[in-house]
This record gives sequence, C-alpha cells and structure tokens, in this order.
Amino acid sequence: MTIKKIKGGYMEENKKEFIELLKSVDRVGINDLIKYLENETDFFISPASSKYHLSFPGGLLQHSLNVYKILKEELKNTKYGDNTIKLVSLLHDVCKANYYKLDYKNAKINNEWKQVEYYTVDDQLPLGHGEKSVMIVSDFIYLTREEKLAIRWHMGAFESKENYSYINKVFRDSELAFYLHIADLKATYIIEKES
Repeated sequence: MTIKKIKGGYMEENKKEFIELLKSVDRVGINDLIKYLENETDFFISPASSKYHLSFPGGLLQHSLNVYKILKEELKNTKYGDNTIKLVSLLHDVCKANYYKLDYKNAKINNEWKQVEYYTVDDQLPLGHGEKSVMIVSDFIYLTREEKLAIRWHMGAFESKENYSYINKVFRDSELAFYLHIADLKATYIIEKES
C-alpha cells in the first residue's frame, strides 16, 4: 500500500481522486453530496486540523484519502463492500468543512517578530464532530446503521470519558467502526506525522 506523504501541492490531483471514488459509490444522492462539498463548503481546501496534523490547505482532503487507503487495506477480506469503505473513510471528517479560518499572529522567527498565518476554529454548524458528519452526509444519501455508527464514533478514546461505554459497545459490535478509528489513528499519527 502506498500513501503519499505530502506538504501541499497535490490538491487538484487529490480532489479528482476523491470525487472519482465518491462517484463510484452506488447510492442515490451521491452527486448531490459532491456538489454540496464543491459549492457550499471549503472541504477541498480545508486543513485536517488547526495544528496537529496536515494543517495546511488541502490537508483534510489528503487525510480523507489516507484514511480510505488504510481502511481499504484493513478490511480487504471482510464482509464490507467498497461502497461502505469509501463512504465512512472519505466522509468521516466532513464535519471539518466550514470549520477552520485562517488568521494571523505574531511569532518570533530567527530573533525577529513576524506575522504568521495560523488556523483557528470558526465552526459554522456547531453540532459536534462524528455526529455532525453523520447528519451532513445523511442530508444527501442513505447511510446504513453500521455506517452511521462508524462515522459517529470514529474518534474512539478521543471522545469525552462519559461516552466510553458507548464506544466500548460500538467497537465490540462493529468491526467497521473499530477499523475506521484505527485507520484514522494510523493516518494521523504514522502517515501524516512528518507533514
């Protein structure tokens, strides 16, 4: 499995790959979802985070593709079909569209104070994280119960401790949810740590 390690520069190539993957999903409404992402969000140019991983334009897109490639490999000999693997991996973080805003701060660089860009949170639709992704995607296409659970709980132990009993149950009952969380972790902490 080869996953590009990047520092920007691949946005158009990544966007094309992402859209082709989503268009190949056999779900009513998938084209409307793609149009929404293209025309009403900053999904394709958004960072994956404010500072933790791939915090540059196109980072969220790259992260989504990384998670897809890892999850596809992890679930290649299981009951899960291509549609499900593509949907949960490519759209698990759709909640981060229209979420970050570029701002400026003063920073000391080589003993000189300079204004530098950084990302701050400006959530345009404050509905949570995984649950927000489920809601957005469900506005356009049908998600199975297990797909909803996987997307909703993809943060795993990064959820608040009050949710640990839910996570425990979901991960026991759903290989898809467990492996989506693992793919997200692998992408973030192994593949993307150098970017």
